[in-house]
Amino acid sequence: MAQSEFGEFLIARRARLQPEDVGLPAGRRRRTPGLRREEVAALAGVSVDYLARLEQGRDTNPSMAVLGALSEALQLNEVERHHFGKLAFGLEHAAGGCPSPGRAEDQVSETLQAVLDALHPTPAVVLGRWQNILAGNAAWRDFAEPLGVYDDGIDGNLARYVFAHPAASQRWRDWPVAADMMISALRAARSVWPDEQGLGSLITELQGRPEFACRWREHMVGEFRTGTVHLDHPQRGEIEVEIETLNPAADQTIQVWLVGRRQAHAPGLRLVNE
Repeated sequence: MAQSEFGEFLIARRARLQPEDVGLPAGRRRRTPGLRREEVAALAGVSVDYLARLEQGRDTNPSMAVLGALSEALQLNEVERHHFGKLAFGLEHAAGGCPSPGRAEDQVSETLQAVLDALHPTPAVVLGRWQNILAGNAAWRDFAEPLGVYDDGIDGNLARYVFAHPAASQRWRDWPVAADMMISALRAARSVWPDEQGLGSLITELQGRPEFACRWREHMVGEFRTGTVHLDHPQRGEIEVEIETLNPAADQTIQVWLVGRRQAHAPGLRLVNE
């Protein structure tokens, strides 16, 4: 799984760069987008054959020096470099702790639920490994239910809601950003829990939707820890929501939705690289 993801990531990142991005002449018209394999190999100081083996999963043991050189050649940011390392070596070589590889923890502790309840009347929710809603306070439920997050077929999953709910693209005024946020979250989860059955099933299901499939192929990764979204809420009208994300456990995150507070920064989610 990791080797396949690693090769896909290499190919996707190569396709995103243009010759002028790395100081090369554009040259004649290209049959496929992005840099050629030989161009990336030259920039990274590796052979074309070796890069082909990495992309095709025939070589699964790149050195740290090779990873560093490829990261530079592909102009990866810090979040992407961390993800790249996890795909290559697994969690034992990545920064941070080692989450449980087994079944996802779907139970929210009494203490964590008390934290959610104490945040009322601010909407707050606990999300699981694949953006599944595990718990929320009363304010969250009041806010989320009219949006359709708990409708039949959505099953309280934010990723499924964004891509599968027929009204999501109208209710989220900056839907493409929300879509990228969900793709990034699922990509990060996939690199940590590649064999998680529920996560794999959700990704397979959503790949039947063109908007998801297109974004998934691009291997979007990032950390959307904080930012602002704009919604057309069925009951509250046009509102701005600041989202703050906390990580109390490897399997779970808390999102606090601060509704209606005006901010000076530009609209749209801010991508925070750490």
